[in-house]
Amino acid sequence: MPKVNLSHFEAALLFALFTSVVLGVVTKKTDRERLMYGLRSFAYFVVVMFALGWLMYLGHG
Repeated sequence: MPKVNLSHFEAALLFALFTSVVLGVVTKKTDRERLMYGLRSFAYFVVVMFALGWLMYLGHG
């Protein structure tokens, strides 16, 4: 089995993607609502990931 070597950023994006898909599927009733909620939650994950990254960068000095 080949070894997968992901950076922290890639791993965070994969987590955001999979989590958004699951949240969209289990929380909404129609396909359109699922898609929109999944895209919105993925965007929120990415925005928060960048915000926390900058916060840690600025806090480190």
